[in-house]
Order: sequence, then C-alpha cells, then structure tokens
Amino acid sequence: MSYDQQGQHQHVVTNQPQYYGAPPPQQHAMHQMGPPGSQPAADQWMPKSSGVNCPPGLEYLTQIDQILVHQQVEILEMFTGFETNNKYVVKNSVGQKIFFAAENSGCCERYWCNNLRSFEMNILDNFGNEVIHIHRPLACQSCLYPCCLQKMEISAPPGNVIGTIEQEWSIFPKFKVKDVSGDVILRIEGPFFPCSCCGTDVNFEIFSRDGTQNVGKISKQWTGLFREMVTDADVFGINFPMDLDVKMKAVLLSACFLIDFMYFEDKQNSRND
Repeated sequence: MSYDQQGQHQHVVTNQPQYYGAPPPQQHAMHQMGPPGSQPAADQWMPKSSGVNCPPGLEYLTQIDQILVHQQVEILEMFTGFETNNKYVVKNSVGQKIFFAAENSGCCERYWCNNLRSFEMNILDNFGNEVIHIHRPLACQSCLYPCCLQKMEISAPPGNVIGTIEQEWSIFPKFKVKDVSGDVILRIEGPFFPCSCCGTDVNFEIFSRDGTQNVGKISKQWTGLFREMVTDADVFGINFPMDLDVKMKAVLLSACFLIDFMYFEDKQNSRND
C-alpha cells in the first residue's frame, strides 16, 4: 500500500507489471519516444494527461472515445479446456496500451460455475498500480430468475465505488449503467441471439438513460474462423462520447468484461463437451 501527496490511499499490486507484460517503470519513457509521425510500437503506452480532475489512473480515458480490449490467449486453456483466469490488454484506437486487466477467481468455481463464476478483477496501469477494481458476485443470468440477475460493482480507485452494472429482467440482453447514487445514466441492449457468426460482429448498443438516443456501442469483433473455433480469447471495441463522464467510461469498460463472461466465455467448455 502507498499514499499520494494528499494522503489518499492507493492500491499497488506489487510485481504485477512483469507478470502481466507491462514494461518496468524505468522503461516507460523509452516506449513513448519515436520520430514525429511514426506509427506507435506494439508495446507503446499511451501518454497520461496531467492536471485532469478525475480519479487517479483514469486520466487516459479523458482523451479517447474508443477502447479496444484484447483478451490474451491462454495456451493451457486452449489445449486442455481447463478454464484459467482471464487477462486482457486495453488499448486506444491507435494501439497504444492503456491498462492491463486480470481476473482473480477460484479454480473450483471456474470449473463448476464456468462463465457464471464470481471474481475480482484488477485493472492496472503501466506501473502496476491498481486504478480500477471490479467485483462480480455469483449470480444467475437467466430471465427465469429475476431475483438473482447479474450485477457488478466498479471502484476507482479501489475502495471508492463509482458505479454499477445491473442486468435487467428481459429475454433480450439488457443492462442498466448506474452511478454511485444508484441513478441510471446509460442503458445497454444486445441482440436476442448474441452469437458471432462468420465474418460478423456482435453489437451491444449503448443508449441514453431514457433509451431514446444511441450514444455508442460495445462490439464483440470477429477475429477469424480459426481463432473463433479454437479459443475464447475475444476482441472487443467500445465506442462512447468523448465528453462522457470519465467514471462512466470506466464503468462501460467494466461492462465489456461482464458481456464477455456472460455470452462468449463458455465456448471452450462447449467444444470439450
């Protein structure tokens, strides 16, 4: 644990940058450098804005209106079918890294509960600081059980709740995005049959609180026939207004993980069955 200059508590996940592939802090400046007009390198990090009034670590989100989420391919899972903790790389539209996200769940629950499992997810910046924390309790997702639907709580920084995502009782995939006060800020609606067919993306549309205005979308992108068949490591794109509250951008990023687990995470087990 560490404390910033104002005495605020910050969570630091020690030794995580090396484990999840983030460059050590002393290499950060090297990854930012390059000739003017050059394309960003594959391992380049997005520069952080300064002087932004938002939760620490979310400064990156103030500059963007699109996020790409790449789930990392797990070799053990691909060949054995044994479900492992999910890991994701979060990038901006030009491929610069923003965050690393790592699931933390029990192996027994991953085996028996599969994509319904509860988990804690740590979202880290390039220095290994946990800037967003997601809590997902064990729950159902079927419309047959309206009293036990999916809900996730998002904190930024960890311990400071900024919003929740709640599944609505419907035969269609529907979610409410709420702020810390419990007020509905956005709504998410998906297709009746959220399946990625050959060459097509699966779009979950983001609407205003009253459901009348389309303001963005979360898309499960088609990654090619081979990858779709042999692994559940998916790629998502998230679009939202540039001027959207940065806290709600973080909640929409978290919603992407919930959608991945609910609708696209059980393909490996289905193949093995």
